[in-house]
Amino acid sequence: MKYDVKNMDLAEQGKLKIEWAEKQMDVLRNIREDFSNKKPLKGTKLAACLHVTAETANLMITLKAGGAEVALTASNPLSTQDDVAASLVKHHEIPVFAVKGEDNKTYYSHIHSALEIKPDITMDDGADLVSMIHSQKQDLLKNILGGTEETTTGVIRLKAMAKDKALKYPIIAVNNAMTKHFFDNRYGTGQSTIDGILRSTNILLAGKNVVVCGYGWCGKGVAMRSHGMGANVIITEVDSIRALEAVMDGYRVMPMAEAARIGDVFITVTGDKTVISLEHIQAMKPGAILCNSGHFNVEIDTDGLKKKAKSSRQIRDFVVEYTLDKGHFIYLLGEGRLINLAAAEGHPAIVMDMSFANQALAALHIKNNHKEMEKIVYDVPEKIDREIALLKLKSMGIHIDTLTEEQSNYLNSWKEGT
Repeated sequence: MKYDVKNMDLAEQGKLKIEWAEKQMDVLRNIREDFSNKKPLKGTKLAACLHVTAETANLMITLKAGGAEVALTASNPLSTQDDVAASLVKHHEIPVFAVKGEDNKTYYSHIHSALEIKPDITMDDGADLVSMIHSQKQDLLKNILGGTEETTTGVIRLKAMAKDKALKYPIIAVNNAMTKHFFDNRYGTGQSTIDGILRSTNILLAGKNVVVCGYGWCGKGVAMRSHGMGANVIITEVDSIRALEAVMDGYRVMPMAEAARIGDVFITVTGDKTVISLEHIQAMKPGAILCNSGHFNVEIDTDGLKKKAKSSRQIRDFVVEYTLDKGHFIYLLGEGRLINLAAAEGHPAIVMDMSFANQALAALHIKNNHKEMEKIVYDVPEKIDREIALLKLKSMGIHIDTLTEEQSNYLNSWKEGT
């Protein structure tokens, strides 16, 4: 079996991490038990480009239990947990190609390695597998039934491809499932982003002006958690409805050019590029902290910052100080990459449980229904979404009401009114 991980001696430590996460992933465990008995993915080859964490490990184990042949590569150079990668290889015989801190050349060579299994299904967090196949590995297209996409940024890219008729196989947007973005993006990103900032800086957020760039589901979560820590939250937005929502939620809303002058901590979560430009950075107060929690490291103009800086030094793990002019210095966290995975451990397992349950069931849906699917981006079927929500409630010991026949008939009829 081919693989490339940092150190196989870390495998026992990774095994414990995987077991700890598994105890909080009741929905995925339920699916794994069913998969183990029925082997619904038998004969399916699946390549995954995801953050290599303990939670992802449990998804890979579940897919293999269902009969799939899987290969895993990282979806971000800084998100890999090296001990988890080693454990997947040693204890589960799953080929992993991921090393934390790998350079871009290694990152893309690892994607090539994962694709050597000639997958029937791709599983992405940022659409890098899809992009690689469409640009450099078109010979693989004849084998592929479909794919899934985990993140907002990837869905945006794939919908653009579908619009241009460039997408050559169907994709299920796992990110759009309500049991994913309502919870993973809001509660997961919200908590894990703050975790990454505090681990890397040990600053006090109370009293700080925290600027959250973007008020989508991730932005809502980051703003909520920052406010909960006592920060004064400022929102920047380009969408008028989201900006209005942020105002009604009690936050200050202003253009980035204004926020740049008063912010202490800046967090980007937009999925777009150059949200914080060099011009914005030059207007910031000395000691301002910049970080990103969007998928790709394009939201902050890090290249412009590096070119403009007179000097730089790493002052803490994942913290680089850039001196622009005498007395003017800026701190960049995690190289501008996902701070919640670069400096912390990503989302809590209880949240990823629902996201990865969606991934597993979406992969099965593709296997069973690919012949009827067009080369477009689909939402997760509502039946799957609601099944996962019910399983999660059940695992939490929570029960809900069901409609009576009379109530159901009333809701489905137009004849009975006031």
